[in-house]
Amino acid sequence: MKYLSKINMLLAFVVLALSGAMFETAAQKRKPVLRKPAPKPVVKPVAEPVFAVNSGTVLRVRMNSTITSKSAIVGSTFTTTVTEPVYSTTGVIVVPTGSIVTGRVDSVTPAAKGGKPGTIDVSFTQVRLPNGKVRAINGSLTDLDSKSAKSDNEGVASGDKMKNRKLIFIGGGGAGGAVLGGAIGGGKGALIGGIIGGVGGLITETQTKGEEATVKSGTEFGIYLNQPISLPRFRETDGVIQ
Repeated sequence: MKYLSKINMLLAFVVLALSGAMFETAAQKRKPVLRKPAPKPVVKPVAEPVFAVNSGTVLRVRMNSTITSKSAIVGSTFTTTVTEPVYSTTGVIVVPTGSIVTGRVDSVTPAAKGGKPGTIDVSFTQVRLPNGKVRAINGSLTDLDSKSAKSDNEGVASGDKMKNRKLIFIGGGGAGGAVLGGAIGGGKGALIGGIIGGVGGLITETQTKGEEATVKSGTEFGIYLNQPISLPRFRETDGVIQ
């Protein structure tokens, strides 16, 4: 009996030793649990207040290049520079002097025989502020208020303000310049408004060929906003917003 008791004790010791070794091996194979760091709190940016510019507002701009009905291509673009700041309805400057307005050539008719002048129909699609911010606009060609545009000799475009008539550039100005004309039905029955760059004459059917519409660099005219726009207060250090 004593002999069997010793054997049982030996077997129990062996079992305990083996169990301990297996437990230690399993513990070594167990991968350490990695705790994820607590998520950082999300800080939402504070929305910057915007200010409205009503439709019907006129931007005064100056042409940066020369376009002519002799070579202009439909769909091509050109740029103008804002010469006076644009204020919101609450008196905040949102479009400062020096902003760039992009124009697009929508249609071109070269001058033709029989005294037919060249014409250029344009629209305005975008304004880029000096700080890089960009906003889409829907603008049309218009003249400048007579109080602001006192002299056509300074290269200022002006035209007759008529209801339901679209303004386009039309040949017939002095020294090959262009004028703004009101066009009925998108180009028919063009009427001459003011003259750019000196004294011009009426276009007559006796001319061999009409004059090209040439809008020279430095010419000033207006851009009529067909739709309102909203912009934040202008700051020189603002980031770019596309």
